[in-house]
Amino acid sequence: MGEATVKTLDSRTATPSPMMEDEVAAESVHSGPVRRTPRSPRRPRIWFEILLIAVSYWTYSLIRNAVPEQRTEALRNADWIWEAEKTLGIAVEQSVNHAMNSVTWLIVSMNYYYATLHFVVTIGVLVWLYRGHPGRYAAARLILFSTTGVALVGYYLYPLAPPRLMNGRHFIDTVLVHETWGSMASGNFKNMSNQYAAMPSMHIGWSLWCGLIICALATAPWARILGVLYPTLTLVVIVATANHFWLDAVGGMLCLTFGLGVSYVWFRALPHQMPRLVLEDPNRPQRFRRLLPTRA
Repeated sequence: MGEATVKTLDSRTATPSPMMEDEVAAESVHSGPVRRTPRSPRRPRIWFEILLIAVSYWTYSLIRNAVPEQRTEALRNADWIWEAEKTLGIAVEQSVNHAMNSVTWLIVSMNYYYATLHFVVTIGVLVWLYRGHPGRYAAARLILFSTTGVALVGYYLYPLAPPRLMNGRHFIDTVLVHETWGSMASGNFKNMSNQYAAMPSMHIGWSLWCGLIICALATAPWARILGVLYPTLTLVVIVATANHFWLDAVGGMLCLTFGLGVSYVWFRALPHQMPRLVLEDPNRPQRFRRLLPTRA
C-alpha cells in the first residue's frame, strides 16, 4: 500500500525502475539549467547551416568587392588615420612592421597565419558549437553574421587603404617582399579583392568572436588560454604585415559589439546564458517519459 508506483501507458501500475530514474536524472543534469527566452532556438540542421554559411560568405565577398575602391579617398583617409594615431601616441605600426620583417621565418609564418587562420578557426568554432552546444549555436551565429553585415557598411562609407599601400610612408608589404601567399590584396590576387576595405578589420572582429565564445563556453583551462591568445596574436599579425592600423582593430571591436547587441535583443540572452542543449519538441516521442509518482 505504501509503496510508490507509476502510471504506465495502459493505466497499469508498476514499480519504478531505479535504473530508469537514474538515466532520467542524468539526462536532466547533462542538459543543464533551462533559461526560457522569447525565441528559444531549435536544433540546427547541418545541410541548412552549410548552405547558409556558403551563401552568406559569397554574398559578403560579392558586396565587399563591389564597393567602389575610391583610391584617392582611401589614401586620404589612411593619411588621416596615421596622423590621428601620431596625435594619440599609438602610431607604432611601422616600427612593428620593420622589426617583424627582419626575422624572415617569423614574418613568413605571419603571412600564412593572416591568410588561413581567419577562416579555419572561425569555421572550427562554428563546428564545435554545432556539435557540443546546439542550444547556443543560433545566438552565436547571429553575433557573427551581424558583425560581418555591419562591417560592409563601414567598407562602403569609409574606404581606407592599408598601411602597405600608403604613399611615402615606407611600410613593407611583407607578402610581396617574401613572395608568400598571405593577402588577397597583394601579388596575383590583388585584382580579386577590394584593396581599400581595411576599416573595420574583420580579422579582429572574427578572431575576437572566436576568443569570446571559447572563453565563455569552454571548460578546459588550456582552451580558455587559447581563446585569449588567438585575438591577441591576430592583432599583432595584422599590424606586422601592414594590413591594418590599430584603429582598424577598434572598428572591428565596435562591429562585434553591435553583433552582440543584435543577438541579445533577438534572443534576450547571450550565448553563454542559453541552455547548452536544445529543448526537444514536446510532441515528439522522447526516450524517457517523466515518471509521475502516485499513491497505491
